[in-house]
Amino acid sequence: GMFVLGLPYAILHGGYLGLFLIIFAAVVCCYTGKILIACLYEENEDGEIVRVRDSYVDIANACCAPRFPTLGGRIVNVAQIIELVMTCILYVVVSGNLMYNSFPNLPVSQKSWSIIATAVLLPCAFLKNLKAVSKFSLLCTLAHFVINILVIAYCLSRARDWAWDKVKFYIDVKKFPISIGIIVFSYTSQIFLPSLEGNMQNPKEFHCMMNWTHIAACILKGLFALVAYLTWADETKEVITDNLPSTIRAVVNIFLVAKALLSYPLPFFAAVEVLERSLFQDGSRAFFPNCYGGDGRLKSWGLTLRCALVVFTLLMAIYVPHFALLMGLTGSLTGAGLCFLLPSLFHLKLLWRKLLWHHVFFDVAIFVIGGICSVSGFIHSLEGLIEAFRTNAED
Repeated sequence: GMFVLGLPYAILHGGYLGLFLIIFAAVVCCYTGKILIACLYEENEDGEIVRVRDSYVDIANACCAPRFPTLGGRIVNVAQIIELVMTCILYVVVSGNLMYNSFPNLPVSQKSWSIIATAVLLPCAFLKNLKAVSKFSLLCTLAHFVINILVIAYCLSRARDWAWDKVKFYIDVKKFPISIGIIVFSYTSQIFLPSLEGNMQNPKEFHCMMNWTHIAACILKGLFALVAYLTWADETKEVITDNLPSTIRAVVNIFLVAKALLSYPLPFFAAVEVLERSLFQDGSRAFFPNCYGGDGRLKSWGLTLRCALVVFTLLMAIYVPHFALLMGLTGSLTGAGLCFLLPSLFHLKLLWRKLLWHHVFFDVAIFVIGGICSVSGFIHSLEGLIEAFRTNAED
């Protein structure tokens, strides 16, 4: 996806260990995706494995029952909302960044470009179902292919100048935890997996699908990150397309902006669904009245709240315009939690009696390593953001 653009920056601060982490994260995320789906199933009285839960929230609630039957679901909902809204913010940030770097001679600031991008995104507030979102996603995929081909083609044209000696075996201790967050965030998909598995024609093929998609993602991300880093070495920037020559950069960045704008509706629609379901539509436990009328139409104040969410993503993008640091912060905070910590914890809690010793070992190891990476990545990303704000203030 879009966030593969930050992976060469991760190699800059991690070297070969960064490449190893791209592979390691793929293996771990594939495993935690499988165990998360395993938590949807239980054995009935006849010894048959049946699906008794439908979502990540259901799994979390089952783990906290009977004493706190809704606590787990609320924690997961908050994490999901943060993850999805931060993804939307990143799309606005990268749109403003790309347009500003594509047309530096125009008297338009990065913040102004972000405002223009948000104005284009306001119609997302009117989205009613996934049918419309899927059309945007298809166009987004086509734009992504064009971008990858152009960037890789340029890098290959400079293969004779590749700086193999710049790929380090040591790491930047201060900035490498940010790289961990970037890599983890690029693999985040767990919140979509229960719905995906539930809609498969043959759910038994889920494990096979997870294996092949993560193998493909690992190879493509690793090659893209390495080839791009070898081309620019120590000059590698947060968004790799900023390293391209001005003529090629303008073309690629226009495709990237189109991809960012077309990618925005999916996380925005998912965030709106989570908010509406948890705050407005949860029966008698809803905090606010239903934002839909009896005829199924969205009420005016419900539409206003959706527009406010779009504007909120703009304000965050304006005041925190640091793509890689934001991605590292999000990956460390919610990405690691949703991909590493919670799946392993839920697996141990719900299926403890049926787990083999090596499953217990993997779950505990992933939880401990994920926790360490999450805390260190969050602290260093936060420090990076504070430092960036201080630098801007001095300028």
